[in-house]
Amino acid sequence: MDADPVRVHVRQLQACGLGLRRVAVAGGIERSVLIGLMNGKPGRAPARKVRPQTALRILGVQPTLDNLGASTVIDATGTVRRLRALVAQGWSQAKLAGQLGIAPRNFTQTISAERVIVRTARAVCRLYDELWDQPPPEEGHRDKIAASRARNHARAHGWAGPLAWDDRELDDPEARPRGVRRAAA
Repeated sequence: MDADPVRVHVRQLQACGLGLRRVAVAGGIERSVLIGLMNGKPGRAPARKVRPQTALRILGVQPTLDNLGASTVIDATGTVRRLRALVAQGWSQAKLAGQLGIAPRNFTQTISAERVIVRTARAVCRLYDELWDQPPPEEGHRDKIAASRARNHARAHGWAGPLAWDDRELDDPEARPRGVRRAAA
């Protein structure tokens, strides 16, 4: 099989922050195979052909939160939607920031960010998975006020709650929530 399309795919993975070692592990192949594909062997040009099975394994590797480096910068769509959905459910931004271990000022930046690092996205995914179906604590007067303010803030900004999203849509920039009217500009 022609190696050029496979090489292009590996370059795209590298542009997303995946090194050859991570691509090899994710594809279940030896790193030396990728080195031969990309750079050639000492005194030889890069491979012109690749075995079909090897090509399929490499082409099957996609950048995900699981295989990207922790400091890789990625699109924040899913992170922002998860945080906003929790606020729409009544979780205060201060409580969420505390659960994530970040300063409230940094949380404010994260909830409206265009890009985040993978470490942050992973932490938000874990928190969302834990809280999406849990109501916020509302035992005391302050908790009730915080939850009410969070819901009102989310409503005013047109943020969708967890039930408006299918899990597969959270990270898709083109997806739209179900049953949510946009806030007036």
